[in-house]
Amino acid sequence: MAEEMKKEVEAETPAAPPPPAVEAPKAESEEKSVVPLPPPPPEEKPDESKALAVVEKAPEPAPKKISGGSHDRDIALAEVEKEKRLSFIRAWEESEKTKAENKAQKKLSAILSGENSKKAALEAKLRKIEEQLEKKKAEYAETMKNKVALIHKEAEENRAMVEAKRGEEVLKAEEMAAKYRATGQTPKKLLGCF
Repeated sequence: MAEEMKKEVEAETPAAPPPPAVEAPKAESEEKSVVPLPPPPPEEKPDESKALAVVEKAPEPAPKKISGGSHDRDIALAEVEKEKRLSFIRAWEESEKTKAENKAQKKLSAILSGENSKKAALEAKLRKIEEQLEKKKAEYAETMKNKVALIHKEAEENRAMVEAKRGEEVLKAEEMAAKYRATGQTPKKLLGCF
């Protein structure tokens, strides 16, 4: 019983250095040779100058020696089950991380695509508005030119009328002066300054 307790304690504490090889007689008819366990491998320190992030993995437990008893077989099977479960958990964890990365990448891609399409739509709208403003500006400039031309035409007509009236009044004054000279009469109306 004490030997079984000792083996269970050894199985539970893998970090402790293994005791020196001791032959323990199990039964009189049964003798076995005990092979000493190899010393644990020295811990390798990663080259920190090249590594960006150091991930330490849990050290793999040293393989347990299996003696012939059913209890030892149960312990070995439990160890195998534990390793299988841990392996499954690690695989599941990696799968979930990969799924999360892919999902995030897909969402980021969708956001970028949406951003680009919205930018393109706004730029097209801006170009359309600029074209409309240019068209309105050209129409307004044409309207202003037409108004300026109309004002100039009216001014020319007014100038022509004033020139015509002045010419008529000068001609009338010359005719009246010739008439007064011919008759010898003086005009009744003199210049307003006298």
